[in-house]
Amino acid sequence: MVSTLYRVVVMGLLMGGLLLVPNVGMSEERLSSADRMWGQLLREAYALGLPTKFLKAVPSSFVRFEFDDLRSYAAEYHPAEHRMVLNRALSFNGAGATLRPLGQLTHAQIETLFHELFHAYIDYLVTAAETSPGVAPNPVLTIARAQQACHYGAVLITPVVQRKGETEERYLTERESWEALNETWAVFIGWTVWNQLELSGGTGRSIQKPGKSQDEWVSRLRTADREGTFRGYYEPEDSAERAVVRKRYLAPASRLSESEATVILKEVIEFSPNLLARAREVFSGLGQGVDRYGQCG
Repeated sequence: MVSTLYRVVVMGLLMGGLLLVPNVGMSEERLSSADRMWGQLLREAYALGLPTKFLKAVPSSFVRFEFDDLRSYAAEYHPAEHRMVLNRALSFNGAGATLRPLGQLTHAQIETLFHELFHAYIDYLVTAAETSPGVAPNPVLTIARAQQACHYGAVLITPVVQRKGETEERYLTERESWEALNETWAVFIGWTVWNQLELSGGTGRSIQKPGKSQDEWVSRLRTADREGTFRGYYEPEDSAERAVVRKRYLAPASRLSESEATVILKEVIEFSPNLLARAREVFSGLGQGVDRYGQCG
């Protein structure tokens, strides 16, 4: 009884991100591969100064990890099966058994990984809300649903991706608008992680504290927003349209809004009040590229 209770407590600490040393007194065989991989992600992301709050919210048993020879991406998430497929190149020694240490991955690979991990997080919030309707709604999911209706219900797209200035208005279905929001938010998560890694440069400098690194991050944020970087895509639900084009990319005018960025930076990434205020100034500033289309009131 005492031994069982001990294991439960240790696992709780591990998945809460509080145990930052290897498991003591617990054999690796007693931990499932998912538990080990999720615990590894938490520890190593924390050590690199990367966001872990949203990872801690997801139970280790929720996501099923697999490795495969992906051709185009480092990772891809399948919400219907709660399945995360990682490129075999990301596995330790290429064996497809467990994830390589994050410190051995490129910044681009970590960016893609966090992009897909965010999809898993949103999938978990949706699943939890559906299975426990009496529980108070998560603020991230609440704002996401509101933005889905008023910001992504009608969007501008770029029929030809290379011609950002040519746009068409589209009214999206519920599935299309939810995918467009998810991809837009995940693009922003990935961008934030990549730039944080680039600016820290392994020196331990944090963008959370005032200084040159934070100033440079804000400058990059302003440029990215002005250039319409934070925009996602959706796969057309209409089979005839899908036969012509697999994905429809949002136009810069339908990029991430200030209210969306605020909830992500505050509730998901846990930005400091100072940095959050500076980021909000960027998104609310005038002269930041083309005017946003279909903003919520």
